[in-house]
Amino acid sequence: MSGGPPKALPSTGPQSLRDMPHPLAGSSSEEAVGGDSTPSPDLLTARSFGDKDLILPNGGTPAGPASPASSSSLLNRLQLDDDIDGETRDLFVTVDDPKKHVCTMETYITYRITTKSTRVEFDLPEYSVRRRYQDFDWLRNKLEESQPTHLIPPLPEKFVVKGVVDRFSEEFVETRRKALDKFLKRITDHPVLSFNEHFNVFLTAKDLNAHKKQGMALLTRVGESVKHVTGGYKLRSRPLEFAAIGEYLDTFALKLGTIDRIAQRIIKEEIEYLVELREYGPVYSTWSALEGELAEPLEGVSACIGNCSTALEELTEDMTEDFLPVLREYILYSDSMKSVLKKRDQVQAEYEAKLEAVALRKEERPKVPADVEKCQDRMECFNADLKADMERWQNSKRQDFRQLLMGMADKNIQYYEKCLMAWESIIPLLQEKQEAK
Repeated sequence: MSGGPPKALPSTGPQSLRDMPHPLAGSSSEEAVGGDSTPSPDLLTARSFGDKDLILPNGGTPAGPASPASSSSLLNRLQLDDDIDGETRDLFVTVDDPKKHVCTMETYITYRITTKSTRVEFDLPEYSVRRRYQDFDWLRNKLEESQPTHLIPPLPEKFVVKGVVDRFSEEFVETRRKALDKFLKRITDHPVLSFNEHFNVFLTAKDLNAHKKQGMALLTRVGESVKHVTGGYKLRSRPLEFAAIGEYLDTFALKLGTIDRIAQRIIKEEIEYLVELREYGPVYSTWSALEGELAEPLEGVSACIGNCSTALEELTEDMTEDFLPVLREYILYSDSMKSVLKKRDQVQAEYEAKLEAVALRKEERPKVPADVEKCQDRMECFNADLKADMERWQNSKRQDFRQLLMGMADKNIQYYEKCLMAWESIIPLLQEKQEAK
């Protein structure tokens, strides 16, 4: 789970969702798809999740021309490797080699991004570029703008408390490198986000600043227009399925937040205990100089406490570097999912407002306008993409936390085994003195 040692820093209508073009990814001139009857806002059925993980049916929609035209298009390419789920991978991204840059106005860290791919969207089989944190932030914002129906993985928090954490220390930089590497790998493994044009630019462009200066994306303006349209409209109610997801995320974030706070207190107390142990052990060593027959056992106790101190230090480092970052990532992940839920609600509110406006017209059988049908299509795409991403997120969560908890159990077992061996090592010394008497 942990990486290598820290590196030194040098100075939709009646059509099936699968057959329907994605309204948020297509052009503004798309034709609406719909039937003759008035669409119903009650598109989803209730589900009960109880205490189990949310297992939602897979769905999702392709996003734009960058996606593969068919399933066979990927199979026809040169494949690099297979992942553990049996799905073929053709894109690999790694983050490494952090370097510190000292300029007149600022000091910052850049990371090397290495990309290997056989996809036709890439002109070369391998790329290597350097990016700083704000570049990763730009990428995430662009993904949110261009893929509003999808869950975007979170970035590690940017700001740290000055005087408490040194953001240029090797430990901090290595922890952030791991988090940034995981961020890109999650995007790489996503069947839609990995084909996003902004992701391609991030991985390949030598000068990213030129792309950063481009104006706000069309989809952002569309999203803002939705907010404007629904500003005075109150959503009737979330479908029960998505209401259950929202409740689950609230409880999940609350539990993780509590575990995070307690774990930090435990680490703080372990560090304080470690300081005491380091003062405690040498006392036995200095005492041994005053004794004759007890000198060797006392030295043994001093060495034993020293070994226990080393074991505790390793356990504390593992908790800090491996356990806490995963908790914080998933707390941020739940916030990201809540944000997508809120966007889905805005689209539903727009749809309900348009339906209500049609119903108020003084017509016996009012015809459903194309913009209402297109809004319904957009909401159905949102629902399908959100459920697919929720299922994918749940699968990742189960794998990550199984690995995390197994690692935590293993590290604690190793710690107590080392302490046991240390204390058992001095018993023969004490028994020899007793036999000598």
